[in-house]
Amino acid sequence: MRTRPFTDIDLNRSVGNLLRLGVILSVTTSLIGFIKLFSEGFVMPRKYTLLEMGDSSEKVWGHFWNSLCKGEGMAIIQLGILLLILTPLVRIIFALIGYLKEKDYVYVVISTIVLVIMTVSFLTGYAH
Repeated sequence: MRTRPFTDIDLNRSVGNLLRLGVILSVTTSLIGFIKLFSEGFVMPRKYTLLEMGDSSEKVWGHFWNSLCKGEGMAIIQLGILLLILTPLVRIIFALIGYLKEKDYVYVVISTIVLVIMTVSFLTGYAH
């Protein structure tokens, strides 16, 4: 049994499905977080100047993971936002794999450059 070659149409359909899935997961996660947050009795703060941000990215990520493990609504909402932010990054990785299968090396190089730029900007976003 012979399989048909991977085409541009297959790649576009797969990438479209991936983007839809990322948005659906993000929205669903955020909605669950909102429901959880308001069921916990969340009240909006009166003064936003009282909100404190962490000093470093380790402190921010550590607080996020601890809150998420406790199932706090705000952390679940933040996870939904993180899923939405990561969707384009996963799309680039997915497209890169597709271009490798198609042996379209010009787009492999372009996708690799875009992936490196996005990864570096994501990882250095907390630099002060």
